[in-house]
Amino acid sequence: MKVLVIGAGNMGLTYAEGMSKSKLLKKENIMVLDTSEEKLQELNKIAHFDTFEKLDDCVPEADIIFVAVKPYHAEGVFAALKPLVQSQQIIVSIMAGVTIESIQELTDLEKIVRAMPNLPAKIGKGLTSFVISSEVSRIEMLTIESLLDTTGKSIQVSSEKLIDASTGISGSGPAYVFYFMQSMMEAALKMGFSKKDSTVLVSQTFLGAIELFNQSNLSPNSWMKKVASKGGTTRAALDSMEDNNVNELIKDAAFAAFNRAVELGKEH
Repeated sequence: MKVLVIGAGNMGLTYAEGMSKSKLLKKENIMVLDTSEEKLQELNKIAHFDTFEKLDDCVPEADIIFVAVKPYHAEGVFAALKPLVQSQQIIVSIMAGVTIESIQELTDLEKIVRAMPNLPAKIGKGLTSFVISSEVSRIEMLTIESLLDTTGKSIQVSSEKLIDASTGISGSGPAYVFYFMQSMMEAALKMGFSKKDSTVLVSQTFLGAIELFNQSNLSPNSWMKKVASKGGTTRAALDSMEDNNVNELIKDAAFAAFNRAVELGKEH
C-alpha cells in the first residue's frame, strides 16, 4: 500500500509524519507532494518519506491520496488529478466544506473519504471525524481509520452534516480552549502573578481537569457540583458565568463555525 499526501502544510505534514512513525507503512510507501520551492527544500531534509513536486510522478503509484490543501484550491487540484487517477484509488479529503459529491464530480472517482482533523494531531493527540462514500468497502474503511489514528483518535460519523458539525466542535475547538486559557492568564496577570506563573497556573489547571474527566465516568456538570460548594469561591465564579450567559455564548460560537463550514460547502 502506498499513500500520497498532497499539500505539506500543517495538517498534510502532520499526517505524513504520523504515518511515517507507525508500523502501517514503510518510508518508501509514503509520498508527499508540494509546489512551494521553500517547502520542498524543507521536505527534502526529512528522511521519513519521498518528496515530489509533480503529480504525474506520484499519483499513478498511490493507493490512497490525502488531499490537504486549502478549500479554495480544491477545483484546481482535482482538475489536475482527474486525468491521472484510477478507479480503485481512494481520496481522503481534509478540506473544510468540500463535499463528497463535489469531489466525485471533479475527479470521476467514487471512493471518497471526507475527514475533519484538529490541531492537536501535531502531537499525536488529535481527533479526526470522518465519513465515507458508499463505494468504500469495510476493509478499506478500516485501513483509512488506522491511518487517521496515527495522529490520535478518529471517529466515523454517519453523514457529512456531522463532519460540518465536528468542525464547530473538535475542528475549531482547540481555539476555544486557547481563548479561555488566554482570558484566565490575563486575569492571573491582573491579580499580580508573573507571566511565567500565570502560564503554569492555567496550563496545569487545564491538564489536571482533563485528566480528572478522562479517568472517571462523571459528567462535566457532576464535576462542577463536586467542586462548587454553596457560597464558595467556585460557585461565585460559575454564577458569574451563568449571569453573563457564557454557556449560550460558547454554543453560539460552535454553531458559527458549523454554519461557516456549511457555507464553504455551498461555495464549491
